[in-house]
Amino acid sequence: MSDLATTTAILADLIAHPTVSSEANTEVIAHMATRLEDAGARVEVMLDATGQKANLFASIGPEEPGGIMLSGHSDVVPVEDQPWTGDPFAMWQEGDRLYGRGSCDMKGFLAACIASAPLFNARKLTRPVHFAFTHDEEIGCLGAQSLADVLKDRVARPALAIVGEPTSMRIVEGHKGCCEYRVTFTGVEGHGSRPEMGVNAAEFAARYVTRLLELRETLRHRTPPDSRFEPPWTTINIGRLSGGHAPNVIPGLAEVEWEMRPVQKTDADFVKRLINGYAEDILLPEMQRVATDASIVTEVLGEVAGLQPADRNAALAIVAELTGANGADLVAFGTEAGLYQDIGMDVVVCGPGSIEQAHKPDEYLETGQLTACLDMLSGLADRLTAHG
Repeated sequence: MSDLATTTAILADLIAHPTVSSEANTEVIAHMATRLEDAGARVEVMLDATGQKANLFASIGPEEPGGIMLSGHSDVVPVEDQPWTGDPFAMWQEGDRLYGRGSCDMKGFLAACIASAPLFNARKLTRPVHFAFTHDEEIGCLGAQSLADVLKDRVARPALAIVGEPTSMRIVEGHKGCCEYRVTFTGVEGHGSRPEMGVNAAEFAARYVTRLLELRETLRHRTPPDSRFEPPWTTINIGRLSGGHAPNVIPGLAEVEWEMRPVQKTDADFVKRLINGYAEDILLPEMQRVATDASIVTEVLGEVAGLQPADRNAALAIVAELTGANGADLVAFGTEAGLYQDIGMDVVVCGPGSIEQAHKPDEYLETGQLTACLDMLSGLADRLTAHG
């Protein structure tokens, strides 16, 4: 098994890179790439179009399909306006708690993977192990989406994935998707005494929201009979509605931000088809009868696939064997797992730390959780050596 002290030191190095999603992550990716290369891994760094963000994909073992991928994200959420008792980007330890931004979400898992790489390399693996470390999970799983696009066309694609989000080392086999949108209504301003002379963007935005709320009620009747989610149906939330300046002014601009958490992809398709049709076929023609340049523009802030529980899941069977867990849970938070499931991989979520500590001031990871993760990875190395 990998040494806890070594893993803790790696975690401190990772936390020292302040990889908030609004900033570049290339330095920490380069740091992890070097560590994995030194451990004998074949490493690829995949830059995005800006050159400021990157994914890391590394492999140990035979170059063939059917391997197991250890997956995690490198970015963290901001620390502004949070009452930390220490420097969030300088890890400190109190008892069995390791404090720092990203300690549990999810640099602890990344550190355990890096620390275990020499162990995998020392074995004659019969199946490859892959390391997939991504950017911008916290703002829409952008890195994982681009990585999935690359992997789906590869012959030597991994067959299974363990996504190491903080689950207290419990096995998670499902979560809802998360789709977020911003809709901008551009009308024509005017004096409130002559509403027929303008195009009231706020009114059209309100009508759009009303239609969303109607669809929200319809979704209850589409609940899958075997749904184990809470609530068991697809939800819609109106997160922000803005527009206008004064009671006597026709607002020329309004925005709606909303999210949907689908329990099944057909629900997402259903909602998008009906709400987009309502905007394009009903609302927009009314707006453009007064002003031909009036518009409704929908911006996709993020569309993250859900992880659907499967009757047969080889990843779940392996992790259950490694951890001794009985059964698997569903969770409310989203992960990158569904993106990998969508390209044909068996996927589970299992990693060190509690989601209760994620995103909070004085975020911490317990050393016992880190040890349990190292034990799981050590067992995985044994399994890949013995069974194939």
